Amino acid sequence: MDKTIILQSIITCPVCGHKQEEIMPTNACQYFYECKMCKTRLKPKAGDCCVFCSYGSVKCPPMQLGNSCC
Repeated sequence: MDKTIILQSIITCPVCGHKQEEIMPTNACQYFYECKMCKTRLKPKAGDCCVFCSYGSVKCPPMQLGNSCC
């Protein structure tokens, strides 16, 4: 049974609330992300592997598959 991986995630900035749809990489974790509105540099929350797992509407591809990330 194959799982469908969602590659689009909406990142929400915790500082200004700006939402931006982004395409998640499938071959690397994204540790940093700069908000397009307020320019705040986001990094993963403690215990999360990447900015998509912390601030995205969808977890990163490895986590969607039930694997550990990176």
